[in-house]
Amino acid sequence: MKDVIVGRIGKPHGLAGEVAIQVVTDEPEFRFAVGKKVVTDDGAVLTVRAARNSNGTWLLRFAELADRTAVEARRGQTLWAEAYEISEPDTYHASALVGFTVLRAGEPVGTVTRVLSAPAQDLLEIETPAGERLVPFVKALVPEVNVDARTLEVADMEGLI
Repeated sequence: MKDVIVGRIGKPHGLAGEVAIQVVTDEPEFRFAVGKKVVTDDGAVLTVRAARNSNGTWLLRFAELADRTAVEARRGQTLWAEAYEISEPDTYHASALVGFTVLRAGEPVGTVTRVLSAPAQDLLEIETPAGERLVPFVKALVPEVNVDARTLEVADMEGLI
């Protein structure tokens, strides 16, 4: 069930196990609905017991985290959820790009190892022979993604890769 990142566990809120979530999904109402399950980095499955939006901050309670101490032990962990099928053509989850071959001018230059959520846009972490590179996932720098071939083309720009 570790398909897409939906958030990160933030600081505890109160003593009864409520926690602030750093949301990285555009559907928090769906992803954090009561009864939904998420998975942490270490594989623990958490069930949403209560959820509320307090002035733009999502506060959740998980059935498996009974108090502030339990929440604090999970602080900073990524929350993953199951991806669902997207029926629109040429649409995909950014996290599905992990493992794609990166091409520049049609030649392989690396592999996507991770997709990081940043405030302005996602960043592609690309492993190249020269080391790790971060490339903003924007059309100007990544003009083409071929899901069927599992490749993406980056701009032929000095210093990008």
